[in-house]
Amino acid sequence: MKKSSLFLLLILCHQVLGAQVKSDYFLTGTYTSGKSLGIYTFAFDPATQTARQVSVAEGIKNPSFLAMAPEGNYLYAVSELNGGGDAGKVFAYRYDATTGKLSYVNEQPSGGDDPCYITVDKTGKWVIVGNYSSGSLAVLPVEAGGSLGKAVTRIVHEGPTGPNKERQEKPHVHSTVLSPDNRFLFVADLGTDKIFSYRFDAANGTLIAAPTPFQVTNPGSGPRHFIFHPSGKYAYLIEELTGTVSSYRYHADEGKLTWIQRLSSVPADFKGFAGSADIHISPDGKFLYASNRGDANNLAIFRINLKKGTLTSIGHPSVLGKAPRNFSLTRDGKWLLCANQQSDEIVVFSRNRKTGLLTDTGKRISVPSPVCIRWIQP
Repeated sequence: MKKSSLFLLLILCHQVLGAQVKSDYFLTGTYTSGKSLGIYTFAFDPATQTARQVSVAEGIKNPSFLAMAPEGNYLYAVSELNGGGDAGKVFAYRYDATTGKLSYVNEQPSGGDDPCYITVDKTGKWVIVGNYSSGSLAVLPVEAGGSLGKAVTRIVHEGPTGPNKERQEKPHVHSTVLSPDNRFLFVADLGTDKIFSYRFDAANGTLIAAPTPFQVTNPGSGPRHFIFHPSGKYAYLIEELTGTVSSYRYHADEGKLTWIQRLSSVPADFKGFAGSADIHISPDGKFLYASNRGDANNLAIFRINLKKGTLTSIGHPSVLGKAPRNFSLTRDGKWLLCANQQSDEIVVFSRNRKTGLLTDTGKRISVPSPVCIRWIQP
């Protein structure tokens, strides 16, 4: 064999082997009241559906929700703490793509108690956090080196609350989601049964009420997580207290929602409390998934009508664990990873991209109290 041919063969073998061992990286937020140490980084191998722990960032309590900067070089995490007023914090980390490790940058007050959701705007210049127990939200600037500055905007929700006296005794901000064009912020408030809409100014981090300042949901529904369809035409809300999913048409010019439909996320014969949690849409926009904790411990699967935005229920598979507070699909939509908080593991499902249905791979990723999964952009 000629040297040139041998050289080309060696290059080809190297490329093939490299492709076989290629991994995707994800971060897992946790509750640290038990065995967890903080934020875990894993390398996920799609070929084997297994994950290898790369590192853990210690020194943060209850990093229950995470958000990556647009370029994937910085991570922002809430520290879900309650101190009777303003105990919550937001942490900034630098992510090293070579080692997979997080390096602490700084931290700032979140502007309330029990921060439970965090968003980075599309410019990477602003971090927006929602504080559950305080019913408040805050906008923090991203400064040099990815560090966080003190909040420039803070809003505290007020007004009448829902009929569930135990869970809706006051406003409870549960998610802060920016519109696809970065112009509007939508805030699901479990306590008030409303989705608030604010104009967001990416130049100075200010928020003002949109022309239609809120969308009222069903009494006692408890709005939780909110997501836009990839087309930007529709949006969907998971309602924690009633175990339902509401569909909306989105009017991008004025940041307005128009209600379309409301469906249960549990089977018709289900008896008990659904305790709905998370909601995601497949990369192709054809299927929607929602998780239920409580007595259900399932994933609801819906087919999306791309012309109308309506949903059709097609399945309710078990999460094979307890308390699926969060889950995430891989970028190619082939795998779904479900974080079962009370089972101390992430269950790996394969996903049929034509039917949307899920199959247990039998693979599990051990991690204490997993409650958030965030993929790192390549």
